[in-house]
Amino acid sequence: MSIASRDQDRARELGAKHSFARVAESYDAILEDREVDAVYIPLVNTLHREWTLRALAAGKHVLCEKPLAMNAAEAEEMANAAQHEGLHLMEAFMYRFHPRIRAFVEDVHDPLYVEARFGFGLTRPLDYRLQSSLGGGALLDVGCYTVSAARWILGEPDEVFAKFRRDASSEDAVDMTVTALLHFPAGATASVWASFESPEEQGLMVVERERAQHLELPFSSRDSDNSYQLMVESFAASVFEDRPVEIPPSESVANMKVLDQIREAAKGSP
Repeated sequence: MSIASRDQDRARELGAKHSFARVAESYDAILEDREVDAVYIPLVNTLHREWTLRALAAGKHVLCEKPLAMNAAEAEEMANAAQHEGLHLMEAFMYRFHPRIRAFVEDVHDPLYVEARFGFGLTRPLDYRLQSSLGGGALLDVGCYTVSAARWILGEPDEVFAKFRRDASSEDAVDMTVTALLHFPAGATASVWASFESPEEQGLMVVERERAQHLELPFSSRDSDNSYQLMVESFAASVFEDRPVEIPPSESVANMKVLDQIREAAKGSP
């Protein structure tokens, strides 16, 4: 395994914790390393497309942090590049690998309404998630989870209504809170909420015709099952066994399309 960072000291510090890890001089050095089969890209959102395309062109399979891209057009370009190169590309939505939420979703029958919430407070001004030039904002950082969960249960929406609340005091303002209502072809609806200005809050509720189900901490469950480990093991199995990844690029593109619709619907929000 090889590690690279913009800060060599940080890379060496991390490498020192793992005897099997090598510290590369740069991101390019990792892509040039013939012993590296796959890369994980946890960079800021605006760099996902660039480094995914570069990694695929270098013959590497890619596990890229969520959101896969800044918009659906970028996601489609990345998906097409992976298909062209015959390589695996997967968005790192670790929550979808946790047995608890999988069991919850599998147990849903005849849903009428979904409510998905994910919020917490961000106060550090230099946090990249608070900088629009780096792809920050609540929609892309945590709204992607709530939209993913709603679509997982209800499918693809046919109407989207949304409002943003931005930090008007910042020149590089991002959406601090996002509220959206999704309508689906069969008549079901979903409310998705994401925020950087609340206490920590996570929840998933599904109202069915005969009952209502609730799941707390659906996106970062804190129990003995490690979602990140399960995700990496799944991706590695796809690479070694050459089988489809569990979250195909087509799913990521579809999620990005709804995020784009929310962004468009929220235009004009204060």
